[in-house]
Amino acid sequence: MSAREECMVTIVKEWDTGALMNLYRAGGWWKEEWDPVEIPRLVRSTFAFVVAVDRTTKETVGMGRAISDGVSDAYIQDLVVLPAFRGRGIGRAILEKLVDVCRQRGITWIALVAEPGTADFYRCSGFEPMEGHVPMHYRGKEGVC
Repeated sequence: MSAREECMVTIVKEWDTGALMNLYRAGGWWKEEWDPVEIPRLVRSTFAFVVAVDRTTKETVGMGRAISDGVSDAYIQDLVVLPAFRGRGIGRAILEKLVDVCRQRGITWIALVAEPGTADFYRCSGFEPMEGHVPMHYRGKEGVC
């Protein structure tokens, strides 16, 4: 069964907080000190938030989002599929949906930061490393200079 037959992949502006927390945990991104009350606002405020739902069980098995100004650039982030559902094409279907939404709205500069070991997954969908660029993360005002 293909990902498209197995799951419904759709853009949402609201979704079950517990299901999304479960996915953030599966990705290793949830911090217990975070307040789950903020998840609905995160979903509403995101340019494109996509969920994958198992058609049989109705379980939320994957998600991803694109953040963007809606005009020039977009960044894919928070793409995750529950471990039991990986390897079935669900992640690729989520990624394709996010890219399609961006392109339909005229956004062609789409980027992401791939976790170690995931580059081949993204390459198969048309992403390539940005030679000469280094992803960076703000850690605080005390820089090392």
